[in-house]
Amino acid sequence: MKSLSILSITAVFLAGIAVPSAQTEIKSTAYDKIPSVDLSQFTEKQQATIMKRSNAEKCDCGCKMTVAECRNDDQTCGKSVVLVKAIIKDITGKDVKLAAAKPEADDRIGKPVDIKFTSIDGKKVDVSKMKGKVVLIDFWATWCGPCVREIPNVKKAYEKLHPKGFEIVGISLDSKESALRRFVKKEEMPWSQYFDGKGWNNIISKKHGIRSIPAMWLVDKQGNLADLNARADLVDKVEKLLSAPSPEAK
Repeated sequence: MKSLSILSITAVFLAGIAVPSAQTEIKSTAYDKIPSVDLSQFTEKQQATIMKRSNAEKCDCGCKMTVAECRNDDQTCGKSVVLVKAIIKDITGKDVKLAAAKPEADDRIGKPVDIKFTSIDGKKVDVSKMKGKVVLIDFWATWCGPCVREIPNVKKAYEKLHPKGFEIVGISLDSKESALRRFVKKEEMPWSQYFDGKGWNNIISKKHGIRSIPAMWLVDKQGNLADLNARADLVDKVEKLLSAPSPEAK
């Protein structure tokens, strides 16, 4: 009887404990179109199926967005191009030609970059006070495969051009500071890193409209945004910006 009584009490106690609910995920936008694809060439049923899958399946470029979301928000993404073509081929049996769209002109180019923070090593960073330097703003995360693959190129550029005035500022979208610190130490990345633990809701990246990573910006010697896609030909781009006159030289 005693054991039964204990079990009964335990059951009542457990019943009163609230089980934490699963963390609510932010729902992706349900898009009704795919840039660069004329869906009218397919039947209404095929169109609906294409969009349903594109709004459900994830792009594997590291952006953590659906295929449709990635195509609409980052039309230069090569991975989403391949995935959209595969979805359409699977549903309709047709091979469609789908080229990555050219990015539209961005009105942020040529304007000052307002980014300031205290890095994980306690250093005060203010991009607006780095005039005379060429600065790479690297939006990245340790869990992002494409970001990690870019590190050797970034380090190569830093080692070659840092003595000439090239600086790097990392904006980490990681959620665990310990993982970031271990990675930065292991990879010997000497530049400053911003971390707030909010992942995709990172305050700085969200403020500047970052929807996919890696996103690599270049800031010129005047402190103005010069390039929104510095991944391609990074060394050449930095060298060109370094060759421009410094503000005090005017």
